[in-house]
Amino acid sequence: MNKRQGGGAKKRTFVPDWARDAVWYQIFPERFRNGARQSDPEWIDFSDLPVADWTVCPWGMDWYKLAKWEKATGDFYRSVYSRRFGGDLVGVREKLDYLQQLGINAIYLNPIFMAPSLHKYDASCLHHVDPALGPDRRGDLELLTRAGETEEPGTWIWTAADRYFLELVEDVHRRGMRIIIDGVFNHVGTKFFGFLDVVKNGRASNFKDWFRIKSWNADGTFEYEGWFGHKGLPELARDRRNLVKPVQKYIFDVTRRWMDPLGNGDASKGVDGWRLDVAFCVPHGFWKSWRRLVRRLNPESYLTGEIVGPADGFLQGDEFDAVMNYMWLYPTLGFFSPSKQPLSVRKLQQDLNRLRRRYPAEVTPVLQNLLDSHDTGRILTLLENACPPFESWDAYFNFPRAKDHRGLATSRPKARAKAALQQMVIFQMTYPGAPMIYYGTEVGLWGANDPDNRQPMLWPDVRHELEAHGPHGKLSRRSSRAPDRVLLAFFRRAIALRHAHPSLRRGRFQWIQTGQERLLGFRRYNQIEDILILLNAGDKPVRYKMASAALDLWDQTAVRRGSVLVEARGWRILNLKS
Repeated sequence: MNKRQGGGAKKRTFVPDWARDAVWYQIFPERFRNGARQSDPEWIDFSDLPVADWTVCPWGMDWYKLAKWEKATGDFYRSVYSRRFGGDLVGVREKLDYLQQLGINAIYLNPIFMAPSLHKYDASCLHHVDPALGPDRRGDLELLTRAGETEEPGTWIWTAADRYFLELVEDVHRRGMRIIIDGVFNHVGTKFFGFLDVVKNGRASNFKDWFRIKSWNADGTFEYEGWFGHKGLPELARDRRNLVKPVQKYIFDVTRRWMDPLGNGDASKGVDGWRLDVAFCVPHGFWKSWRRLVRRLNPESYLTGEIVGPADGFLQGDEFDAVMNYMWLYPTLGFFSPSKQPLSVRKLQQDLNRLRRRYPAEVTPVLQNLLDSHDTGRILTLLENACPPFESWDAYFNFPRAKDHRGLATSRPKARAKAALQQMVIFQMTYPGAPMIYYGTEVGLWGANDPDNRQPMLWPDVRHELEAHGPHGKLSRRSSRAPDRVLLAFFRRAIALRHAHPSLRRGRFQWIQTGQERLLGFRRYNQIEDILILLNAGDKPVRYKMASAALDLWDQTAVRRGSVLVEARGWRILNLKS
């Protein structure tokens, strides 16, 4: 057994060690970067809109302005889900240098498998990357038409998009980075090959047992369960403990394909793990057996679930390693938001203490501490609207819905929101857990909830139109939509600080009671470092008494014994052992 320097056996844990050092970046592929215009999607029956001149939208268009083809609908919310901007995996690979310069070492991709929607949570199959995300869309579609595939992996071919994705994985690994993909195992789409077979052949279909069919009609049609009532997302069949055997087999075969694509046990050629969509909807028995397969394929794989509340039952070492940590976000947002009644320091500490106690100690350092995601309002828009504290998903999710919240500010956020965001990032980079950034947050991308949180990434080499429209009409004041270079530089600096100091990633944690209502304090420390973090979420500068001298790691200035000034909406990151 390996020994740590200084003696003592290294404790074996169920989470992968590399995840303790991860800084995650979440990419929604269709909206990140268009790197292969020859593969741009075409109008192929993904909507019944009355349009005759549909085209891919220009990347830098004013988001709420209707494109020419949309004007026939007269309604932004009717046409927006039929927009495509052409983002693809070629664009992701093109921007790996950008991600490394930002300090990212772990990537999470939203669904990449074949599906008609822009979000791809309505899979047509799970064993092929969507051709529109690869370098040769038309060629791949022709190949697939001729392939004669079935559910058996021996019939599956490798398309250009599939192979390109594996090249992307190889490039990511070559750079010392990790990559995980979205696993949607609760439901599929109505274009899924097995569901189409049931529609065609009814009770005679070999796939009739793959879905939660409630009843059969005399004409051969059937009633089925859709995820949360959404008929476009047929749920896969299961009992109380597990998914049914043929569905299990298909998902296991898919898992092997993407984790061991060469079929020779070389985990370096496959993905490093999975993010599991609506994980709370899938029986625990499936996750337990699936985890065993995943860990056989790659003992260092990382599994994280989409759980929007407490996740105790999933984090005991036999299912997931982590979750998207919304339970951390709720109190964090409540404390730093410039609302009239923000969460108190005491309540923030109580909520986060309770959360840490819920899970095994090894889980906390690898939880994905996120500020926003593809399912929520952009963090800058929430802060611009001085959102109140949220204690649960429903309130948090519904607050930034521009369609229903007509008073919601949806234009470019101002300095107050940006200052609050910077404080949240400092907290994110210094508190226990693995920070996760949703694409574009680092350059100031804003937006209300879905669909507005999925706007195209802001790039400096793209001409972005001024923002002149809102969700309910033209704006009285236009604003720029260019990327925020100052904010980007701040993110790079904050992430670099985390990477430079092991105690911020792996060190012990202790709250410091500052005695001031809006001044948050805590320590991260190990045998070499003792770092005190102070965050003033108030609108006035405050002083904190210092028992010893220190070095401010943020600006490399010396701090004398006595007291230290923390500016309004400011922070100090003080190494007490320097």
